[in-house]
Amino acid sequence: MDKLKLLNIYLDNLSKSELLENLKTGILFTPNADHMIKLQQDRHFLEVYKLADYKVCDGQILLFIARLIGLPIKEKISGSDFLPAFYHYHRDNEDIRIFLLGAKEGVAKKAQTNINSKVGREIVIGAHSPSFEFEKNKDECSQIVEIINQSGATVLAVGVGAPKQEKFILQYKNKLPNIKIFMAIGATIDFEAGTIKRSPKWMSKMGLESLYRLWCEPRRLWKRYLVEDPAIFGLLLKQKLNLYVNPFETKEPDSMTDSVMTV
Repeated sequence: MDKLKLLNIYLDNLSKSELLENLKTGILFTPNADHMIKLQQDRHFLEVYKLADYKVCDGQILLFIARLIGLPIKEKISGSDFLPAFYHYHRDNEDIRIFLLGAKEGVAKKAQTNINSKVGREIVIGAHSPSFEFEKNKDECSQIVEIINQSGATVLAVGVGAPKQEKFILQYKNKLPNIKIFMAIGATIDFEAGTIKRSPKWMSKMGLESLYRLWCEPRRLWKRYLVEDPAIFGLLLKQKLNLYVNPFETKEPDSMTDSVMTV
């Protein structure tokens, strides 16, 4: 499996169809510009990220910039694109039973109903919307783990925002023995429930999805899209010029045998 070095992580250079074929077990993260910025600031987030089995590019802008500096990423694969592809791909696979964790109260249940209606069977067998700061409450987290374990799910899709969702997966995965596939999917549950509208496809293809989301949720997203995320341009330019320095000076294990492309 080819890997591409992007700042201080390695991306798996897969198409959506290749990822669907390969993802049998493991943890899937979908780094976007916001994640890449956080990975320069949060050492724990970086360590969590390094433990994921699959990391694929989420974001047309990130893909465009990466290609400009010489990283030939095959395809943008956002969580909101991959989850629908995943449940349709496995529509007749009875071993795939999904649990949705995230969004506001009642939203995950609505997404569950919508997805099952599209697929024509109960592929989503459980859904739960936690409290806003559930990750700080060990009792609530223990209750969530119990709910998931009792559901019979084999796939856990967590959509509570980064870095919270990724950290939750790594912290509790060993307490979820029946879960074979873990996905961090951001706002996907809201999209599936219809509580938040996705941008038109033409805007997504042109890299304008962030602009659309900013227009829809300006109070929540203005700082992320207008202040924090633009720093990705300078960071990737530094990588192109061989001036980028990992702020945590971490290294991938020497045992890595996959082919790696840098610029």
